[in-house]
Amino acid sequence: MVKEVHAAHILCKNEKKAKEIMDKLGSGQSFAEMARKYSQCPSGKAGGDLGWFGKGRMVPEFEKAAFEGEKGKVFGPVKTQFGYHIIKVLDKK
Repeated sequence: MVKEVHAAHILCKNEKKAKEIMDKLGSGQSFAEMARKYSQCPSGKAGGDLGWFGKGRMVPEFEKAAFEGEKGKVFGPVKTQFGYHIIKVLDKK
């Protein structure tokens, strides 16, 4: 059973921008570079890295997606009260 997830994300204000970034990621752009360039979250400066987190630490929609997401995969956009997130699960333990 997964107790913690190490994830990174790119936060966008709207779904259109999130989909544009997903397209760029799909064509081989670096996740960390895209996070530094486009993320609306302060974590963007660190390439979107949120570090390790357990259950109850993130908003429910984000947490559910991160815990269900496959390690190494990029997915989204996931809508929360903050906007649209593109999530990359870096590791699980």
